[in-house]
Amino acid sequence: MKKYIITGMLLGLFFAKAQSLDSIATKSKITFSAYAELFYTYDFNEPGNHLRQNFLYSYNRHNEVNLNLGLVKATYQSEKLRANLALMAGTYAQDNMAAEQNALRYVNEANIGIKISKNKNLWIDAGIMPSHIGWESAIGKDNINLTRSFAAENSPYFETGAKISYTSDNGKWFLSGLVLNGWQRIAKPEGNQSISFGHQVTYKPNDKVTLNSSSFIGNDKTKEDKKMRYFHDLYGAFQISEQFSTVLGFDIGAEQKSKGSDQYNIWYSPNLLMKYQIDNQWAIGGRVEYYNDKNGVIINTETPNGFQTFGYSLNVDYAVLKNVVFRTEARSFTSKDAIFAKNDQFKQGNFFITTSLAAWF
Repeated sequence: MKKYIITGMLLGLFFAKAQSLDSIATKSKITFSAYAELFYTYDFNEPGNHLRQNFLYSYNRHNEVNLNLGLVKATYQSEKLRANLALMAGTYAQDNMAAEQNALRYVNEANIGIKISKNKNLWIDAGIMPSHIGWESAIGKDNINLTRSFAAENSPYFETGAKISYTSDNGKWFLSGLVLNGWQRIAKPEGNQSISFGHQVTYKPNDKVTLNSSSFIGNDKTKEDKKMRYFHDLYGAFQISEQFSTVLGFDIGAEQKSKGSDQYNIWYSPNLLMKYQIDNQWAIGGRVEYYNDKNGVIINTETPNGFQTFGYSLNVDYAVLKNVVFRTEARSFTSKDAIFAKNDQFKQGNFFITTSLAAWF
């Protein structure tokens, strides 16, 4: 009889454990996804080497069909642990990761997060992560416009470090503090021993309004050429109606003119983005932007007035399938100085047309 009782207890423990494991399994999830975006750009300044502007890092090839971004990603999510690993290829990866070590140039994400509170949505994440700055990402389908703005192209797309983040119980507030390797860096520049910092606060009072404030503070240069950089990104996203949405954004930065200086070079960029969803398949978008970097902190033209440029764009999007979109955009730049090369001359303007075909799974 004792033998049967012990056997029954063991079986009970086994099934209880199995149910516990099954419960954990239902709360844990590994997902795989993929994204690919082909593009063709015709630049009417016709650069002979097919490489376009040195301040653009997306869709930056002339008169050739190419891959802007190909991405495969694995995501793990449980109650107390999350992780992302994404590998990439394409001209975006080639241009954005040019300063990184060869083995790291194809890494889009590699991060792990641990929940540190039983009752609150409080996490610590570390690794290579998407940037906490900006209203546009590298994933084209998620943006209002086909191409990226001056502000997005010349602020971090990714970052490496650690962050602590909190999301309120009602989902309206997101707060984060970050310790970073630098300004869009995986590996620090040789001789740089500085630590950079950042913050992000996002407020969503309802499903139609998102307000965001993000910052960066740090030195991204060598010890001998140390210059403190202070940068702030502010934007609001508004769903005005069921069909019409808009984003208002403003970036501003300041960097020391020289090591230890109390004088700073300033740059800034206001943006207005708009989208109108005509029906389930058709949408149009537009953007008006300005980027002022007179002293060449981010974009150095070596001209008297530096980079003081307006940008205008208009795009038409067609959803071929639920996971396939074809986009066409016309975009122009007008600068205070003649900074755009055409043949053997420099012009104040640049006009180009871009098309893209994106699919995701």
